[in-house]
Amino acid sequence: MDTMSNITSETTTTQPSTSKAAMQAQDQLEVSMDPPQIYVERTLALIKPDAIDKAEEIEDIILRSGFTILQKRKVHLTPEQASDFYAEHYGKMFFPSLVGYMSSGPIMAMVLARDKCIGYWRDLIGPTNTYKARETHPDSLRAIYGTDDQRNAVHGSDSYSSSEREVRFMFPDSVIEPIPAGQAARDYLARHVNPTLLGGLTELCKQKPEDPVTWLANWMIENNPNKPKIRQPIIQEPE
Repeated sequence: MDTMSNITSETTTTQPSTSKAAMQAQDQLEVSMDPPQIYVERTLALIKPDAIDKAEEIEDIILRSGFTILQKRKVHLTPEQASDFYAEHYGKMFFPSLVGYMSSGPIMAMVLARDKCIGYWRDLIGPTNTYKARETHPDSLRAIYGTDDQRNAVHGSDSYSSSEREVRFMFPDSVIEPIPAGQAARDYLARHVNPTLLGGLTELCKQKPEDPVTWLANWMIENNPNKPKIRQPIIQEPE
């Protein structure tokens, strides 16, 4: 009993004590710290016309590789829309054939999400050239499903900025994270939302429509400064 008492006593006396000042400092630190935020990276994935008949197989591989498919739609791009999507390649020798290929049949557009999504998706699809992919990355999607250096089965955004642009192109209503907060949100409202809203309200006063709410909503959609710059709406293909 004496031994147990001594051990208990020693254990009690060696426990750190928290002073009132330390507790107050900790409380102030917790108040000043922003709440933790976790942003899951996203990217755009396309299953191209030459591999559209293997879409289910490819989607299964995507899911088994740790990705989540947030959005999906089957579409058929017009040549004008394909030109807009690949505008960065305008003027290159392969541009006309690329546009013709991407508008030759339906494609599957998907928004994928996971940690380090852009890099992992690029690793999974492999090199752009199918022949090279078969040599260096034989297990990649392009090696398995691609046909040649252009008909390479799948597409993946190559950077964060590209993924933002391409997701908005294929999914205009998609919200790109992170959503701005605090001063960043106020700056965004002042720079983008307020001028557009002011223009809509001014035009509303001039037009005096019977249903002002619906009219303003339609006007805002039509005059959205972030609206994808395509000549025609992307028509969704039936499943």
